[in-house]
This record gives sequence, C-alpha cells and structure tokens, in this order.
Amino acid sequence: MSLTAAEVKSFALEAGADLVGIGSIERWDGSPPQQDPRQIMPEARSVIGMAFRVMRGSLRGIEEGTFFSNYSAMGYGGLTYLFIPMAVIHIARMIEDHGYEAIPYGHQSDWRAIDNMGRLKKNYSVPVATGRAAPDVAVHLRIAAYLCGLGEIGWSKMFLTKRFGPRQRIGIILTEAELEPDPIMKPGTICNRCMACVRNCPAGAIPRDRSVKIRLGGYDVEWADIDVDRCDYCFRGAEKREEDDHAPYYLDGPKAESSKPGWWSPFYHKPRNLYNSGQAICGARGCTRACMMALEARGVIENRFQQPFRRRPAWRVDWDKWAENKGHSNSQSTEAD
Repeated sequence: MSLTAAEVKSFALEAGADLVGIGSIERWDGSPPQQDPRQIMPEARSVIGMAFRVMRGSLRGIEEGTFFSNYSAMGYGGLTYLFIPMAVIHIARMIEDHGYEAIPYGHQSDWRAIDNMGRLKKNYSVPVATGRAAPDVAVHLRIAAYLCGLGEIGWSKMFLTKRFGPRQRIGIILTEAELEPDPIMKPGTICNRCMACVRNCPAGAIPRDRSVKIRLGGYDVEWADIDVDRCDYCFRGAEKREEDDHAPYYLDGPKAESSKPGWWSPFYHKPRNLYNSGQAICGARGCTRACMMALEARGVIENRFQQPFRRRPAWRVDWDKWAENKGHSNSQSTEAD
C-alpha cells in the first residue's frame, strides 16, 4: 500500500502533534556515526519530525514563583515521557499498517554511548560489527527537527518554530517509507540574535561570543557553546558554592557539597526528580521564557495571547537575608528582567 507525506502529516496532527515536517535521509549525510539515524535503520528513507507545544500556561506558576512542579511535570516530563511517546507510537503503528517499518524514537536515552558533550563514554559499550556504531545511538532531536523543516536552532540552542517560538518538545519517527520532504528553514528566519537568552540565563551558561558552527542541510548553522556544567547546576535550582560560603544546600550526588540555592530557586533542598528528569527549577528563565517574551514582543510567534506573559516584576529570592534571619523571614527582593 502506498503512503503519502500528506497522509502521514494528517494522521500525526490527529494523534496530537502540533507541527509535522519530513526530512529525506540524505540530509544526514556526514553525520557522526553515533548520531546517524541510518546506524539504527540502514534502510531508512525518511525522518518524520513533530513538535508538541509546551503550554504557555505551564510556565505561569514559575513566573509567579508559586507552582514549580507543574512545568516539570506537564511542560517537561509529561510531554517527554508520556504524551509524545503515546502519539509517536500511534503514528508508527499507522505507518507499519501500510507495510513500511517505522521506529517510534523514544526520549529515554539513558543507554546512549555518548555523554552530553558528544564524547564516547569510556568502558561502556562496543560495536557489535565493523562499521556499526556502539550502542546506543543517540539521534540529535533538535538537528532532526531542523532537517525536517520544522524551524531553526536559536542562539540558546533551543529549537524555535514560527508557531511557538521556543515552546515545544520534539518527537521523531524513522521509517523506510520514502516521503516527500519539506524545505529547510534558512537560519536567522526567527532568531535575530537579540541575546535575551544570554542576559536572562541565571547561570550565565549561554555565552555571547563563543559558538558552535556546523553545516546542516546546505546552511551554516550556529548556536552558543553552552556551558553544560553551569546549566546542570542552574536547571536544578543551584549555583556553585565557594569554599568560604556556608549557605545551606543542595543537590544529590557528587555535586552536593559544592552547591547552594540560587536566587532563582525558593527551595532549601532540591525536590525529588519528576519523570526521570532534573527539576527545571530555573523554569528555563533565559533560554525559553526570555526568548519567548522577546519573540512575542516582535510579533514573530503565531500562537498569540490576549495578555503579555510578564505582568508583574520578576521575583528573586534573597538568600543572604534568609540566612541572616535563620529562615524565619519572608523577605525577598524583586527585580525586573
């Protein structure tokens, strides 16, 4: 049975995807073996990329400083580990019902052979045959979304679409079906390098003048060379503690002794993980929220709202004052970004 790109897209939208794009497998020519979809499915002809919106409202509780778990649960883990897999599995079933093998690519990548810097883990796994990558291969989802024509990678390394700006998570399917591909978006179509992400990242993890450059789909693509260590602390609500700083805190594991609460966190200790993920305590303050507000102000985002996102001064916790008052004061200062 034949299968068209239009039929796949229509079904994917009905299954819950907000945006759908298709990339021909040739767009991955030159990929590192550990990130090449053809290492997983050698006969793959197409990659189907889908964007699933992060509700603007799921960020409201962090913006107000009163409800942090909802973004982690509903805007982060719930999408990544529940809603997207269900939709992707449903779409893959439809493709296989037409006689084409399809891989519902999952977000759970704990078994991947590379670390967050793209380096092979030492003494972890070995290729099972000459010419094959070590298990597990990890397809780069943002690059996949870009090569499927869904949008572009912004300076913050967040994926941006015209519909939602930075507010989406990505799901992909690898398939043997040869489907008509979508055009790739020219870099700079959405991101104008306003640097709102740089100014508003609490950790200072997004540099202004240090970048990663790569050739993708016929275009030169560039994004900031993110300090992943700083981001790791910040994401979970912490900052590094100096040796003479005796503030309380924080993280589980080897970084516990070197951390303290950041001004962007109201928690003395990191809450438990939700959906096998960190906490997103920072609420993506720079890479998502500041970017979103900047794009909305420019009128770039198509998903528009009656009210601006920021309606009150941005809050910050004054941990020094809390320490002085032994935690009995409700004092906190505010600062507009």
